[in-house]
Amino acid sequence: MKNNFVLDAEKKIGIDIFLTKSKGTGGKLRFSPEDFFVKEISKYPQEEQNGKYTIADITAVNWETNILIREISKRLRISRNRISFAGTKDKRAKTTQLMSFYNVPAERISKLNIKDVSLENIYFSNKSVEIGDLVGNHFEIIIRNLREETNIKQINSIASSILDVGGFPNFFGIQRFGVIRPITHVVGKNIVKGDLKKAVMSYIANPIKGENDDAFMIREKLQRDLDFNEALKYYPRYLTFEKAILNKLVVKPDDFIGAITELPKNLLTMFIYAYQSFLFNKILSERIKNNIPLNQAIIGDIVLPIRKGIIDQKNIKVKNNNINKVNKQISNGKAVVSSILIGYDSEFSNGKMGEIEHKIVEKEKIDPRDFIITDIPKISSSGSRRGLLATVKKLDYKMFADDLNHGKNTLFLKFDLDKGSYATSLLREFMKTEDIRNY
Repeated sequence: MKNNFVLDAEKKIGIDIFLTKSKGTGGKLRFSPEDFFVKEISKYPQEEQNGKYTIADITAVNWETNILIREISKRLRISRNRISFAGTKDKRAKTTQLMSFYNVPAERISKLNIKDVSLENIYFSNKSVEIGDLVGNHFEIIIRNLREETNIKQINSIASSILDVGGFPNFFGIQRFGVIRPITHVVGKNIVKGDLKKAVMSYIANPIKGENDDAFMIREKLQRDLDFNEALKYYPRYLTFEKAILNKLVVKPDDFIGAITELPKNLLTMFIYAYQSFLFNKILSERIKNNIPLNQAIIGDIVLPIRKGIIDQKNIKVKNNNINKVNKQISNGKAVVSSILIGYDSEFSNGKMGEIEHKIVEKEKIDPRDFIITDIPKISSSGSRRGLLATVKKLDYKMFADDLNHGKNTLFLKFDLDKGSYATSLLREFMKTEDIRNY
């Protein structure tokens, strides 16, 4: 395998290159959900005895956050809007995350009995848990079935390359788009372009190779027949959101706006974010391919200051008269080079980076104003910027022979990441696997 071998599947989500040059370990993640453990690093709301919110740490195995919220709300017989959380988590993992419940007694929370879900640290507060309360995530990850020739020297080389640069490319990971069905950005692109019918069909139909055979066949049948009444009968219960859309289309077959707005707002917003993420990945890939450093600014870059460990959205434009000062701040961990997350009010870079950003956007045949979603105003996005380099903290690792897996080489990694950074974007530099689904 070539050092910069990148799968077609990764290219479909905008990732075209690796930063590190050493051959990867290969292997597979998530042999079991417990192999991928993530615990939120959060700011806990202040405890207050008569608070109107019940706060709890929720540990779940093999539960995606949106599905878990729906199950909890059903068990508690409350609206899902009364449950808030700091960050979404993947399904195939063991996760611990902070949640709050509005006006729900602690006794009801503590009596929840859901398979593979446990609750602890239950208390009251007058403040709910919000997205801004998430500081970062702690990971403990096992990669099994490494390539036979993998050795610790090779792993040391990858780790050293990452630490020397000060981090890894801050790509949005495959989970942003869907591991088995990477289509969230496709749905988002169709929404942005105003084609709601295409957006709906790319979500409920649109068979993708790699998903299970039954799901592939029923999506293929709907794609071919366009019979919403019939599809509602044969779509399985676990495709909950698809069935919600189909229910709407059975009543009003041409109401694609009404159909897609059957989905929760956070999921609709995720479609737009995913498309922005796809564009960001393409821009970041181009910067690396053009050999422009990620840990150093060039003229025309826009840099974001880091204050108390949090990236500020105050844009600092890099010019001849401040580049040395800016790069000193970057090397001291007080700033990061950024790129655009395009929206209707976002600002492009200048210079070489600006050329790259404009080139990607023009190739997609979109305009920033397209992110004003007139059909669904609540999911319009003004845009922002994102750091190009993700820092990794407390990186530790060891390689061992796995007695439970016929003595095959296994790698254990432990590290902390800031919120918004993807563990799989770090792990892909170590693994360089031929199958993206291994991430």
